[in-house]
Amino acid sequence: MRRLALFCLWWSVLRADAQVLRTTAGEPAQLSIRRAGVHGVRITLKPVSYTPDYPFCPALVDSPKEPPVLVIGAGGPAAEPGAAKTPGASRSCRIGDLTVTVRPSPLTVTITRKDGSLVQRLTFGDSVRFVLDGAPLLGLGEGGPLTQRGVDWRTEPIEFDRSGRLDVMQPRWQSGAYGSRNPVPLLIGTKGWAIFVASPWVQVDLRSKGAGVFIPRKADTARQNEKNQGQALSKGLPPADATIDGLFDCIVFDAKKPAAFMKDVSTLSGPAVLPPLWALGYMQSHRTLQDETQMIAIVDSFRVKKIPIDAVIYLGTGFTPRGWNTSQPSFDFNPEVFHRDPAQVLRDLHDRHVRVVLHIVPYDRDKLPWLHGSIPARPGEDLNAPGGGPDLGHIQNYWALHIPLMQSGADAFWPDEGDWFDLYERIARHRLYYEGPLSTYPNLRPWSLHRNGYLGIARYGGFVWSGDTESSWKTLEGQVSVGLNYSLSLSPYWGSDIGGFYSNPDKTGELYARWFQFGTFCPSFRSHGRTWMTSLPWGWGLPDRGVVEDKNSVLPTSMNNPLIEPVTRLYDELRYRLLPYTYTLAWEARTQGMPLMRALWLQYPADTVARGLGSEYLWGRDLLIAPVFEKGATQRHLYLPRGQWYDWWTNDITTGGCWIDRPVTLSVMPIFVRAGAIIPLDTIRQYTGEHVTTPMTLKIYPGADGDFTLYQDDGISEAYLKGVSTHIRITWNDKTRVLTLRTTGIERPQRFRVEVVAAGKVVEIAYGGGTRTLKL
Repeated sequence: MRRLALFCLWWSVLRADAQVLRTTAGEPAQLSIRRAGVHGVRITLKPVSYTPDYPFCPALVDSPKEPPVLVIGAGGPAAEPGAAKTPGASRSCRIGDLTVTVRPSPLTVTITRKDGSLVQRLTFGDSVRFVLDGAPLLGLGEGGPLTQRGVDWRTEPIEFDRSGRLDVMQPRWQSGAYGSRNPVPLLIGTKGWAIFVASPWVQVDLRSKGAGVFIPRKADTARQNEKNQGQALSKGLPPADATIDGLFDCIVFDAKKPAAFMKDVSTLSGPAVLPPLWALGYMQSHRTLQDETQMIAIVDSFRVKKIPIDAVIYLGTGFTPRGWNTSQPSFDFNPEVFHRDPAQVLRDLHDRHVRVVLHIVPYDRDKLPWLHGSIPARPGEDLNAPGGGPDLGHIQNYWALHIPLMQSGADAFWPDEGDWFDLYERIARHRLYYEGPLSTYPNLRPWSLHRNGYLGIARYGGFVWSGDTESSWKTLEGQVSVGLNYSLSLSPYWGSDIGGFYSNPDKTGELYARWFQFGTFCPSFRSHGRTWMTSLPWGWGLPDRGVVEDKNSVLPTSMNNPLIEPVTRLYDELRYRLLPYTYTLAWEARTQGMPLMRALWLQYPADTVARGLGSEYLWGRDLLIAPVFEKGATQRHLYLPRGQWYDWWTNDITTGGCWIDRPVTLSVMPIFVRAGAIIPLDTIRQYTGEHVTTPMTLKIYPGADGDFTLYQDDGISEAYLKGVSTHIRITWNDKTRVLTLRTTGIERPQRFRVEVVAAGKVVEIAYGGGTRTLKL
């Protein structure tokens, strides 16, 4: 009996020891479970020697801190009061409407809903496994597959659904169909779940049908990568949590209701700030410049041709033979271009009602060792470099170099390159171009355009474009998917080079027109590319292609096409007419977390066809956009989700839930409007600030009840952050044919032209606020 008792005691000790939680690196660990947003659970597995409650993640707003609901694991410095010293049996807790169950061997965390249905199950070992359910997988930031040697991207199918491959999550510049890669480990399962890995940096293996795997990057590999890239650690950095072996911190979301999930992501990563209204207008990029006379003449051509434009962008010297500055990186105006005072030239451009955006590249690592800090510098932040002089890695010192440019009239910046920046620096750079301009002109909204980004940049207002892509039909097709996955997992503000960057035989007037149509329904609406005269809306009607910057490029030869300019003008005018709708979408991005470009899954999650489609999308809730990306197309095969849909161009009605073939001409890109939509349409303006006297049109698409809240503010100041804005809720009762307008916020007199589509009913009203009803 005594031997049996001793054996039982030995066996119980052995079992207890076996059940001690281990990190993914095999060390004794502690597991904490806490709320994240309204529909999320944050799961942190950390070595007991790691003292913070959870690791710092630059993507997440670190306040307010949610206390843990459940703590399991070994004691030690990291143990919170009441933490269990050993895991013991399985334990459960409730977090909102979710139940979290932890089983110790192997360590498994299961999240279920009220009805018992599974959200996700994570199983921890040397990697972390999670459940795949066969539905399409979206997100993972910007870009497509990593370019591999021997693989011709032109013949590969376009990737929207991320299933079926190993994503090594390597940020890098590349061209092809997808452009630059800005990976974010935010993976979305369209059956109703999502996972964001806050730490460490992982690879995402989606090659198995039943289970996905997050493979943590080991500390020694991370440090070696930093060494190889010249990224030495310096003072002022947050903890390097991404290089702590065994640490795994993630958020699991219930995404059954996609809008609620997007709101949680916005809350946790910081709500998007509003761009200035002009940044949603058309922007024209310039490359090789002659002089300021040419710069002004191009703007005058826009005005004479009545092609709306709000901003001109000038590339820097070195990236083009002759740009706005002396050779990059430089903050000095180029005397070969500016024969007069640059400040006067910029005033002349402002007098023509365009903003001026200047292209900037970062210093090399020897001068800009590591971007960090805030503007203004917080107490304790040292602005001095170790060897004396200002620390140019601190964003306040680096911003000081930009101030003379803003004082000369520069309105915004295009910070290019930075592909070598780590996650901290990518976000710090967006912060630089948000806090910097505000420190110089406190009541003017900043704007900047970047090639690099990460989840969290929306709170600093930066836009990202997809980099230097090929001018090809395949690229145009790929950019649709890129923009949608970016919008789901990185930020609401994205765009591409209209027409593509690198010239090749595909670069024709037809391709440019089709890309321009797509760009009309992207947050960033900007033409840019080599052989840059062909990036002008009228460029394809010129007798030649203009300056040749790269003699090795295959250049376009088919010029003198008079059909392209009218098409670009038509869609440019449509962009400006839709600005009240689009600006409201920007407000929804801030308040609801919903992007402007919306994958069909966001509005139709139960539609098994819609949720896997990356070749078409929604612009807001009510407009369905089907870009044309086939050369010589005469029809577009597209899917309409359930409900009634109006053809934008003809007002014909089609019942959805099916595929259709919509005939197209060069001037027609299919656009459909959901029955019940209320679409505000402005008068055509040549720039966003132009004063007009004609009323705004409210187009009512009957067939279902409608609800739309029109958002208005001054479009340029920071006053909206204090609530200085107008919200007009417009509702349509389809049965009674009654339209109701109700204002909250600032009331102001305005006129509306109300049109019931396809009914021949048009009423013009004066509206000064309060509640107003119309029988239509």
